[in-house]
Amino acid sequence: MNSAANLQLWVDDALKAFAASKDLEQLKIERIAHFGDKSPLSLASRSLGSLPANERAGAGKLIGDAKAKVSQALVERTAALEAQRDERTLKEEKVDISLRTFRHRVGALHPLTLLKNEINDFFIAQGYGVAEGPELEAEWLNFDALNMPSDHPARSMQDTFFIEPEQAHLVLRTHTSPVQIRTMLEQKPPIYIICPGRTFRADELDATHTPVFNQVEGLVVDKGISMAHLKGTLDLFAQKMFGGEVKTRLRPSYFPFTEPSAEVDVFFNGRWIEWGGCGMVNPKVLIACGIDPVEYSGFAFGMGLERTLMVRHGITDMHDIVEGDIRFSQAFGGGI
Repeated sequence: MNSAANLQLWVDDALKAFAASKDLEQLKIERIAHFGDKSPLSLASRSLGSLPANERAGAGKLIGDAKAKVSQALVERTAALEAQRDERTLKEEKVDISLRTFRHRVGALHPLTLLKNEINDFFIAQGYGVAEGPELEAEWLNFDALNMPSDHPARSMQDTFFIEPEQAHLVLRTHTSPVQIRTMLEQKPPIYIICPGRTFRADELDATHTPVFNQVEGLVVDKGISMAHLKGTLDLFAQKMFGGEVKTRLRPSYFPFTEPSAEVDVFFNGRWIEWGGCGMVNPKVLIACGIDPVEYSGFAFGMGLERTLMVRHGITDMHDIVEGDIRFSQAFGGGI
């Protein structure tokens, strides 16, 4: 019989059981016992259908009020026990972040990599793109397209690594200029790019030379480009590499792929130092790439990354750069 007294007794038992639960597992057991499908309240609710019609409304209201009290008590106790659990977890799993750690560096970015990234970031900020190409290059792209005739001394075995068989006409690129040619063949002006990368020449490794070295070259092709644009670009580039007080000068020189051509010097640490080569793109190079030299002009420049690194940081021996001693790299702050 679902009298009001019985309903109150079941509610009181449920509230006492919930309050006495010490953790969520025990509360789960008590919830099933007092509020589950086989609990007295649930059975009483299902028995409403057997009551006379005139008694169902009143009994339903009493059972509904009882279930509401039990449900509210269950929600409140669950929240309290969850809060206790979370607080206990925070205390038990607390990590003392003030403890010293012993982290051993496993390597370091090479200073040439750091320098290349710095140069890329600088020119990207000026609106340039970064272009790359293969290190094994076609002889035509490495020499002929750059207005270097077949009898040019740079094409001899003394300077260039040719790949057998000779009739394949493949070389290890001697500069990153073939990337400029590839870009002009594939893109229409305006072109603003730099070409960083590894190059190869038949040099002996000594204090100032290495057979495998890195370059960064720049190329601009657009309408109305002049030597003034080239000089301004080199001034900003030099200031980025060597500081705001550095000075630059251009000395007349000769390169088959630029006309006029110049050597770039920087005044750094009290003396003039040769830094790289530059000039206006030779019209013959533009024609070889399908660009009208009447409508467009351009400039190009190229610097060695090893030389830039040595001048900037006072490194006197190329061996320090190429021998892979991690202590040398870590001195530049590139540890990982």
